[in-house]
Amino acid sequence: MISNTTLIKFGYKFGQNGAHSARSMMLVELVTLFEKNSSGCNQEQYRLDICDFNVLDKPTTKSRTLTYRHLVDLYGMDCSIPLFRVFRQLWSLEPSAQPVLAIQMSLARDPLLRLTLPLIRGLDIGLSVIRQDVEEILKAPNSERFSPASLKSFAQNINGSWTQAGFLQGRNKKTRSQPVVSPVNAAFALFLAYLEGATGERLLQSSHCKLFGLTEHHMNELAIAAGHRGLIDFKQSGGVTDVRFTDYITAEEEAWLDE
Repeated sequence: MISNTTLIKFGYKFGQNGAHSARSMMLVELVTLFEKNSSGCNQEQYRLDICDFNVLDKPTTKSRTLTYRHLVDLYGMDCSIPLFRVFRQLWSLEPSAQPVLAIQMSLARDPLLRLTLPLIRGLDIGLSVIRQDVEEILKAPNSERFSPASLKSFAQNINGSWTQAGFLQGRNKKTRSQPVVSPVNAAFALFLAYLEGATGERLLQSSHCKLFGLTEHHMNELAIAAGHRGLIDFKQSGGVTDVRFTDYITAEEEAWLDE
């Protein structure tokens, strides 16, 4: 088992609060920003783009600053953070993968959003989810922690992110839907599971892969496709699965997994 201390070094975030206390996962802003800055990985450059050059077309200086802070909170926005570096490298490979890729990254960095993962994963396609369902999950650890107004706001932000990612659909009435999942998403899911200590077949059985709501056969096909595209090194032989992530992390970062 990999410790939380090690996972934090890779870019995970833990604790009680998260970016969804203020915003959704901001998919539109992320798409626009990465289109404007196609190769940048430096946090300061992103700050300049958002706050000084206003590439996201925010109306006030305060809104630009808050947008930048929320994006940093949720994604890291710097390639010195291994998770963000891999996320950013995968982002441009397939636009259809971006909504799910964004929520995969958000789940690694937002404890509030992560609380609702069992609810979404447990819903069959077509079943309804209401805001109050999410509120109950958020207040379960401590019923006195959040005010009713805060719970409502947080739940709306969280439902908004699941909708942006394609796991929910509908404006007022939300129902569970099947998101578009690509080999790019499979590669990132397997990488997240690897960082958390899974190897071999356990990678495909991880919570990150189960997030997609796919059959084991479909998930295996996506992993094979990711291998064929050179996103990962994926081999299966004699019932043994071997997955490697060449060039995803440095030798120094790899050593963190043995600490």
